[in-house]
Amino acid sequence: MYIQNGIAYAGEPMQDAYIEDAQVVNDLCMLIKFSTGEMRLFDAVPLIEKPAFGPLSSPETFQAFSIDHGVLCWLDGDIDIAPEYLYEHSYRYEKSA
Repeated sequence: MYIQNGIAYAGEPMQDAYIEDAQVVNDLCMLIKFSTGEMRLFDAVPLIEKPAFGPLSSPETFQAFSIDHGVLCWLDGDIDIAPEYLYEHSYRYEKSA
């Protein structure tokens, strides 16, 4: 656990890690490029069970994301997911040659 700007967060802070790019690869999966250069695959299926993330179950909504100051956002910022969460709940992705 760590505290930043008076807010307590679970886990450990990521140094200067933010999202540089992302692309939807199928229904609720995204390939995310972090500022560390690492590519990771994120599956959003577990998130849509939570009411706040329910709108992401719509393929149109899920695909209409934006990146705002290194954070993934949907619906003009009504839904966002911290880079730390995305990193911790994603899988290493290595492009095959």
